[in-house]
Amino acid sequence: MMSAMTSLFLVLSVIVTGLYAGIMLTFLIAIMPGLAELTDEQFTAAMRRFNEKVPGPLFLVLFLGVVALPTAALFTGLGEHDEVAGPALVGALVCVVAGHLVTIAGNIPLNNALATSEGGDDSAARQAFEPRWNTFHQIRTALVLVACVLLAIAL
Repeated sequence: MMSAMTSLFLVLSVIVTGLYAGIMLTFLIAIMPGLAELTDEQFTAAMRRFNEKVPGPLFLVLFLGVVALPTAALFTGLGEHDEVAGPALVGALVCVVAGHLVTIAGNIPLNNALATSEGGDDSAARQAFEPRWNTFHQIRTALVLVACVLLAIAL
């Protein structure tokens, strides 16, 4: 039986991870396909603006919360988790940390390169950015979706 504190952290983990997964999935299935139809100039301008706005305070709460809350649930519940909840919680943490590593090592450097290319050749900038960014984004979206399912299982 989990303590009230552990249960609260786990419920908050599911909510925050679900919200974060929703943002990732929305970009994957709606925003990026819509942007793909734009001209190179329109695409690069739009992605530059997104990249300026996304790391705002509310996004950072989600970005950090998907790691902090499951970690809190894991440590407040040491010895309380059963043979399903414990491994599911650890698996979810592995997934969100791996997703953040993809973001930090893959997506952010591409975002930075796109930002510095402003005023240059938009076609070349897009070609260097879009396919790689989409691949990294697919990976991190899959990881956070799996994490959300694992957290729901742990609950």
